[in-house]
Amino acid sequence: MASFHRPHGVVPPIILEHIATHAESADQRQNAVRSLSLDHSLRMQRLTASTRPGRPAAQGGAEEVNRTIYTADGTEVLPGTLVRSEGQPASDDVAVDEAYDGLGATYTFYQDIFGRDSIDDEGLPLLATVHYGDHYDNAFWNGTQMVFGDGDGEIFNRFTISLDVIGHELTHGVTEDETGLNYINQPGALNESASDVFGSLVKQYAKGQTADQADWLIGEGLFTASVNGTALRSMKEPGTAYDDPRIGKDPQPAHMDHYVVTTRDNGGVHINSGIPNHAFYLAATAFGGHAWEQAGRIWYDALRDPRVRPTARFRTFARATVRAALQAFGSDEAAVVVDAWRGVGIVAQ
Repeated sequence: MASFHRPHGVVPPIILEHIATHAESADQRQNAVRSLSLDHSLRMQRLTASTRPGRPAAQGGAEEVNRTIYTADGTEVLPGTLVRSEGQPASDDVAVDEAYDGLGATYTFYQDIFGRDSIDDEGLPLLATVHYGDHYDNAFWNGTQMVFGDGDGEIFNRFTISLDVIGHELTHGVTEDETGLNYINQPGALNESASDVFGSLVKQYAKGQTADQADWLIGEGLFTASVNGTALRSMKEPGTAYDDPRIGKDPQPAHMDHYVVTTRDNGGVHINSGIPNHAFYLAATAFGGHAWEQAGRIWYDALRDPRVRPTARFRTFARATVRAALQAFGSDEAAVVVDAWRGVGIVAQ
């Protein structure tokens, strides 16, 4: 089992930092500052912990999803109060039911497409807490469970609203289990990109969409109608997801010519992930059909390649995808993957 590095909030700190200094109201600024402070505290707790937090024991028997949803009721206490267990009917709380359904959709995707039994491939029960914190502007996987804030209601909606966000965050657990990509610089950007790739595929699979039908957005629906933005990121067109005075402009590059060298955001993990994200989009649309059938299989196999170590850079992972394509499908498909990486400025051979 790979070591755990930090909770992975889906909202990049650069957005929250921008809100903290450019928001229209004191409440917006206060909520952003509070969310940033809480994110920092959570990171420090995990960085100083000597062991991974205890996880619920996997259940024996047939492979099937096992979900438990709690509410923190606006506090920061985890897991909180139990509100829905596996097999129970829908509640009267939309966040509870969205979390329950999102965990199920993510489990179903990994089980149906890759034969994976939950996040750890050993039947790990899926836990989630909703209504976390006071107008908390984020959602994260902490190594044990999912945690969802309600957003501030002015810039951010509730964080259970976006299925690809749920798939994204749970995929951090998959990456943690398989590769343990270090959460800094290019390995960290690959870590974020893997979550975007499979988060998008979870949504596409649930909707039965082909690569051409998908929107390739990450965090669709998170912004309120008052924000000039469609999502947190666009895999199709990195750098175009949002442009609003309160949250800034999407900084993601789509090509290595525009790779961002920075000390912010752990070396730009949420920024430079746009490059491998776009490579996946190019491969998936070149293959056509359902993106999980070829491109998704190739990226999943590459993520499990033992030659992809925690320090892997873009080119190392690109080469792993070419090997995976050759092994799973053949030389023509490997050539498609080579072309996709070439399209973002990375030589994969």
